Amino acid sequence: MKAATLELMRGLADVAFPPVCVDCGGLVEGGELRQVCPRCALLIARVEPPQCTTCGHPFYGELAGERMCRHCETLVPVFREGRTVVVLKGAARALVHELKYRRGPHVLADMETLARTNPHVMEFIRGATLVPVPLHPRRRRQRGYNQAALLAAALARAAGGGTRVEPLLRRVVNTASQTRFDRATRRENLKNAFALARGATIIPNQHLILVDDVFTTGSTLNSCARVLRGAGALSLDVVTFGHG
Repeated sequence: MKAATLELMRGLADVAFPPVCVDCGGLVEGGELRQVCPRCALLIARVEPPQCTTCGHPFYGELAGERMCRHCETLVPVFREGRTVVVLKGAARALVHELKYRRGPHVLADMETLARTNPHVMEFIRGATLVPVPLHPRRRRQRGYNQAALLAAALARAAGGGTRVEPLLRRVVNTASQTRFDRATRRENLKNAFALARGATIIPNQHLILVDDVFTTGSTLNSCARVLRGAGALSLDVVTFGHG
C-alpha cells in the first residue's frame, strides 16, 4: 500500500477515533507525534552532545575530552561506543512501556520520528548493520514480537543510506526479568544467555550496532557484544531508544 494512502487512512482514523496521549491521557491534537500530545512532546529530551561515549547519557554543560558518566563507572564495555535517542522520562518512558508491556507496536511510528529528528544518532547508525538484542523464543511468543527487532527496523528506515537489520544473535537462556536487579546480579543472570544465531556470519570489519530499547546498566548489551566479539566482530557499537 502506498505511503500516501496509508497517511490518508491514518488521518481518517484519527478523526473517527482521536488518539489519546500515552503519558497524560489527553487528546492528541496536532503536533509531529501521533501518540503524544504537543505539550508532553515538548518535554521529551533528545540527546545531543556532550554525552557519555559509553552509554550515550547526556552531560549537561560543556566538557572537554571523552568522559564516562556515573552510570558506566563500573562497566567494562566490550563495545566501542554507545548513543541513545532520548532521555527516558515522561512521554518517552510511556512510549517504551506501551511497546514493551502493553502490546502497543503502534507507538513505533512516534519512536521512529523521534529518532529521525536526532541527527546525532542518525549519523552514527547510517550505513551500519543493526543487530537487535534477541528475546528468548518463549518470551517472544508471550509478547508477540521482539521490541528490539521492531525498533531496529524503525531506526533503519529513519537512517536510510544502506542501514540494514541482521538478527545475528539468539537468546538461549530464558533469564528472569532484569528490572529489579543491580548491576552485579544482572551480569551474573546473563552469563551464557546469548549465542550466535544459527548460520550467522560475522564479517570482521563490518560496522555492527547492537540495538535495544533501553540502556540501564549496560549488562544485556555487554553480554551480546561479548558474543559478537568472540565471533570476530571488530567494529561494534550500541544504540538505544532511551536511557534510564
